[in-house]
Amino acid sequence: MIEAATVNTVMRTLADPTRRAVFERVAGSAEITVAELTRGSGVTQGAISQHLKSLKQAGLVAERPEGRNVYYRAQPEGLAPLVDWMSHYAVFWRGRLDNLRDLLEEIDP
Repeated sequence: MIEAATVNTVMRTLADPTRRAVFERVAGSAEITVAELTRGSGVTQGAISQHLKSLKQAGLVAERPEGRNVYYRAQPEGLAPLVDWMSHYAVFWRGRLDNLRDLLEEIDP
């Protein structure tokens, strides 16, 4: 079984919509700075930094300092506890999707 604390940390971290949006922007870039994340986000640089700190603590992003900039990149392996937890419910979803397929075939043969 997956360690509950790890799954809870990832879920809690990604529960915040702004933090989730920051993670999605980081994941969509090879590397990105706080300044780039702040531009056009409507969120202050300080708030972006705090969200990145939470994402880093949860193992979802890594940082690479270079001169005056810090570059952030996604750590996909940080999502592993969540993926593992969700895989326990795969049987449920497969059954539901099979039922949906059967229903759709009945409606429109």
